[in-house]
Amino acid sequence: MRRIALFFLLCGIASAPSVFAQDHFAVGAYADYFRLSQTDTNFAGVGVRLGVGLSHRIMLEGEMSYDFNQVFTEDFSNGGSIIVNRSNLRLLHGLFGPKVSLGHSNFHPFVTLKGGFLNTRFDPAPATVGSFFSSVDNLRSQNVMATLYPGGGLEGHIGPVGVRLDVGDEIYFNHGTHNNFRAAFGPYIRF
Repeated sequence: MRRIALFFLLCGIASAPSVFAQDHFAVGAYADYFRLSQTDTNFAGVGVRLGVGLSHRIMLEGEMSYDFNQVFTEDFSNGGSIIVNRSNLRLLHGLFGPKVSLGHSNFHPFVTLKGGFLNTRFDPAPATVGSFFSSVDNLRSQNVMATLYPGGGLEGHIGPVGVRLDVGDEIYFNHGTHNNFRAAFGPYIRF
């Protein structure tokens, strides 16, 4: 049994350089827009994306974005009185999945299907780099929901530098499904 496992391990190691040599790696940053349907609120933020080419047309990507503080009004009913409170909400998105290019020119469309999480955080602290890192550290103790992101877009590049526009529906699951429009735009570098 150990010999069979060792054989498969050696075959995987031997084939890994050919898999990575077929295409490229990509790293990029983007600005994102997210429409949270449940609160009818617009969010804007920034994110980063890393990708590994599996073939000429397929790239496996991981991305994370942070949407800055957005205040919206909540109404609470307390017996006979109504209390209006401002809620400070921030979002942390993490997505992972394949991107399939539908063309082979320098400017082409693509489709993607990713899964991941959406972390909703109610916090009155200022939106700083320190509060971003505390969002990541406290991920398990926050309100984290599973997400599914079907989307597509256009990308174009000249040499190793390019730009990309994604548009899709980030669906999160919290007592049912909630559809949310998401768009992202930004540069990337291929190597």
